[in-house]
Amino acid sequence: MSEHTQIDQISERVERLLVRYEELTRTNALLYKQIDTLTQERDSLKSRLSAARARVDALLERLPNSANGQSNASQGQA
Repeated sequence: MSEHTQIDQISERVERLLVRYEELTRTNALLYKQIDTLTQERDSLKSRLSAARARVDALLERLPNSANGQSNASQGQA
């Protein structure tokens, strides 16, 4: 009878381990999906930042040279 009880305990533990394994597998899959989503969001934000920098650079180049010179001179005095 003791042997039967020990086998039952082992069987229950194996069942619990299998349930836990399935939970961890699902959690892992969800985390990988979240990583993919965040990676796409990061890449999109980097692209938007790059485009904004390019627009700012283009606007700065359109400023008259005298305005650039005054801006640079005032920065040197600060």
